[in-house]
Amino acid sequence: MPPGAGADAPVFAEPWQAQVFALAVTLNERGLFTWSEWAAELSRQVARPGAAQDGGDYYQHWLAALEALLATKGVAGPEIVDALTASWQRAAHATPHGQPIRLENDPER
Repeated sequence: MPPGAGADAPVFAEPWQAQVFALAVTLNERGLFTWSEWAAELSRQVARPGAAQDGGDYYQHWLAALEALLATKGVAGPEIVDALTASWQRAAHATPHGQPIRLENDPER
């Protein structure tokens, strides 16, 4: 547990962390990968050089593991992930404050 985090502290520091966690669980439940495959890929990501000693980048590793498995399984390679990321960012900038961000709001779509 991070310093200063009590039993009532949120599990996820940011919403995207909860989302990537839920996405990994859902893709496992749908059979895209086994937990053994997930654990092996997450372990590879966590063991990469430059990992934060305090674990502060743990969910970055979750994201990297998920992206790696999507590519390995032929679902979405880096080019698709990067294009969708850019599209979501454009959509976010084009969305009025307080409104839900929708991919349709990307002015380049």
